[in-house]
Amino acid sequence: MNNQMRKTDRERQTERGRGIERLRGVMKAPPHHAVKGVQNYLEDAVRSLKPENEISLSISSRTDTGVHALGNSAHFDLQRQNGKPPFSEEVLVDALNFHLRPEPISDLDVGAMRDAAALLVGTHNFSSFRALNSETPFKDPVKTLDKAGLELGDAFVHRHFHRDIQFWELTFKSRSFLYKQVRRMTGALVAVGQGQMSVSGVKELLEAQDSQAYPHNLTSPPEGLFLTRVEYHRSDLQPYTQEDSQS
Repeated sequence: MNNQMRKTDRERQTERGRGIERLRGVMKAPPHHAVKGVQNYLEDAVRSLKPENEISLSISSRTDTGVHALGNSAHFDLQRQNGKPPFSEEVLVDALNFHLRPEPISDLDVGAMRDAAALLVGTHNFSSFRALNSETPFKDPVKTLDKAGLELGDAFVHRHFHRDIQFWELTFKSRSFLYKQVRRMTGALVAVGQGQMSVSGVKELLEAQDSQAYPHNLTSPPEGLFLTRVEYHRSDLQPYTQEDSQS
C-alpha cells in the first residue's frame, strides 16, 4: 500500500508556519494588534484617497476562522475634500486597486528545493522529520520515500481570479509516514526555497536522526495538505483465510 500526500504553497514572501500571518479574518482588529483583518487593509486603502470624512467599512458577511471567501462586499461613504465631485466608478476602482496592490512577491529557489527534496528520496531514518508523541517508541523511524516532487500546480482560485499567481505543489509518496513527517519535510523545503536553510542543512538534518534537531516553528501548517491517493499492491488484496489466522 502506498500513500501519496500533496502540499501546496503559494510562491510569495510569507511567515506562515511560524505563527505569523499577513491578515487574519475579515473583521477589523484593534490598533494595538500586530495582525490585522481584511477590513483594516481595505480602510487603509480608502484613507489613502485622503477623504474629508472618517472612513468605516460595513462588511456584508464574515466567515468562521480559517474559512476563505472568494467573493464578498463592503460599503463605505467617501466625501472628497474642498467640495470636489465624487469619484467616478472607474476612477474609484482603479485608485483603490492601486492601493490594494499585492505585496512584492519573492521568488522561490525551485532548483535548490528540488535538490533538497532529492536528498529525502529513498530509505532513511526520518527521526529528525517526525514530531514526538505517545506512539514514538513503537514506530520504526526508517521509512522509504518513493517520491518527493515539486511541480507548478493549478489552484482552483485561478477560475475565479485572473491574476498571475504561481502555486507550487510538493508531492510525497511512501508506504507510510511518521507523525508530522510530511509537514516537517515541507517546512524544510520551503525554508530552502526562501533562503532560510541550505540544501546541505537539509542533509545534516536528515543525518542527525534526532527529532529535537528540527528547527523550532519550521513545521508547515496543516492547511493545504491533502491525502490524494491510497494505492494497494495486488498482494495486499489477497482474501483472508482460516489458514492465515493459524499461521
